[in-house]
Amino acid sequence: MNPTKNNVDPATRKTLIELLNERLADLIDLQLQAKQAHWNVKGPNFIALHELFDEIAEGVEEHVDNVAERLVALGGIAEGTLAAVAGRTKLATYPLTITGSREHVDALSTALATAGKLIRAGIEQANTIGDADTADLFTNVSRDLDKKLWFVEAHLQG
Repeated sequence: MNPTKNNVDPATRKTLIELLNERLADLIDLQLQAKQAHWNVKGPNFIALHELFDEIAEGVEEHVDNVAERLVALGGIAEGTLAAVAGRTKLATYPLTITGSREHVDALSTALATAGKLIRAGIEQANTIGDADTADLFTNVSRDLDKKLWFVEAHLQG
């Protein structure tokens, strides 16, 4: 760990840094999956989904930055390289050959739901560790991912 005057216990910081890097990998993967959907969606709802998927990717990028900055503030190193993310992400691999609107909506909603579940588990872990700041950060991410999931799933309903 990098030296810091942050008063969180070093052993606690080490555990938090690991947790934050795990969720960082999931969020980076989610951001890339949203861009994959954005670039490749086809069909009658193209423009609406193309724009929605891009907005999701941009919103997730903000969470990526906040999570990375939190773990660096704790003295860690944000592991955001492709190799690090590929080795850590818990999201299912996004199908590269799909093009249809419904297929992308289904795949991206699955990724959003999985990321949300993992973030909520992170809230519990941060609370157990005793770090309200990380739990609060994850709570904000969770709330936003749930909203994004609602926006995407609305295209499967009605």
